[in-house]
Amino acid sequence: MKKAPLFLTFCLLAMLAFSQGKVEKGNIVIGKIDSVQSTILGENRKIWVHVPDGGASQKYPVVYVLDGDGHFSSVVGMIQQLNSVNGNTMCPKMIVVGIPNTDRTRDLTPTHIDADLPMMDSAFAKTSGGGENFIAFMEKELMPYIEAKYPTAPYKMLIGHSFGGLAVMQTFTHHNHLFNSYICIDPSMWWDKQKLLKQTQKVLAEKKFEGKSLYLGIANTLEDGMDINKVQKDTSVATKHIRSILALQAAFEKNKQNGLKYRGKYYADDTHGSIPLITEYDALRFFFDYFPMKITMKDYFDSTGAFSEKYRSHYANLSKKMGYTMKPDEMEINYEGYDFLSRKLYKTAESLFKLNVDYYPESFNVYDSYADYLIAIGDKENAIVQLKKALAINENEGSRKKLTDLEGAKK
Repeated sequence: MKKAPLFLTFCLLAMLAFSQGKVEKGNIVIGKIDSVQSTILGENRKIWVHVPDGGASQKYPVVYVLDGDGHFSSVVGMIQQLNSVNGNTMCPKMIVVGIPNTDRTRDLTPTHIDADLPMMDSAFAKTSGGGENFIAFMEKELMPYIEAKYPTAPYKMLIGHSFGGLAVMQTFTHHNHLFNSYICIDPSMWWDKQKLLKQTQKVLAEKKFEGKSLYLGIANTLEDGMDINKVQKDTSVATKHIRSILALQAAFEKNKQNGLKYRGKYYADDTHGSIPLITEYDALRFFFDYFPMKITMKDYFDSTGAFSEKYRSHYANLSKKMGYTMKPDEMEINYEGYDFLSRKLYKTAESLFKLNVDYYPESFNVYDSYADYLIAIGDKENAIVQLKKALAINENEGSRKKLTDLEGAKK
């Protein structure tokens, strides 16, 4: 978690405030509606897509959200809160793809059943069992479309609640290669006499899940007079939903040898309907517990250049964890560099500006900023070199004026 002197915090908040949402023609816009023509499902599927604000070279992990029309806005808002608002860096900026339903029972259930009263009557069960087709749609049509059209990084997450949670478990159990992390929210593991539950129990004992993460949220659906211990001995239909999830939780806890990064939590104060938001928040904090970079007061008075090495080391670790190259925000490093420059902590200022040059060699601004440092220490010759690099990338008035002034002063 970033900790900084208050005056720096206020400046960073002002700098980052713009990222909380786009305003277009008087509307606050968090995404767009796109569509994918599916041969597998035989229909055109609407998708809701949020792409973070960022530079042209930025790539982002992708979060796929089942029941997308019900959870899209809350997931987008939560991720923005955790990675942008108030200077937070609790998780990466991420593309969010919401998948609204056309036939929820068909797409989110793994097997066909005729009925399972009182949970599911025959009318609702009629189209059940299309889960494998839906997963094939995600893998072979939706993901390639998203990766071709949007600035995606390799990391992918799947979120699902209730039947959506059941689909998450079907994907995790039988197609684990598709996602890096899974948020499974109060899943309907009672489905088809717990068939998928039994398959998952077997897979957890036999397979390895190194590099994968799963968070399980369990709602309080207990009947009056029941508690979390009593219900596990109950045999009534009324408790089958929570008993099935608790059996799933036990299987995860039992098989720690498989390398899965796992956490499950029972939310005593949340119902089946209220549990998604708090589970998603806790899951993101759990998955990305390594993501925040701890910056101390000592770092802000560094005069040795160690501060920039802290950035370099942290982002090298993030790259290893996420599976692709990650870089600090260019504007953030630039701001830090000028802050140290203004306080005449020249060695650290230099190391930060050079860090930006290493990370963003295609940006004219990193050379222009490094030139400002060189001008401040009186190294006009090298400042001219850096300004010429900036202008070779982008002819701009600011860099041109600095270069003209420096070259005029030489005559």
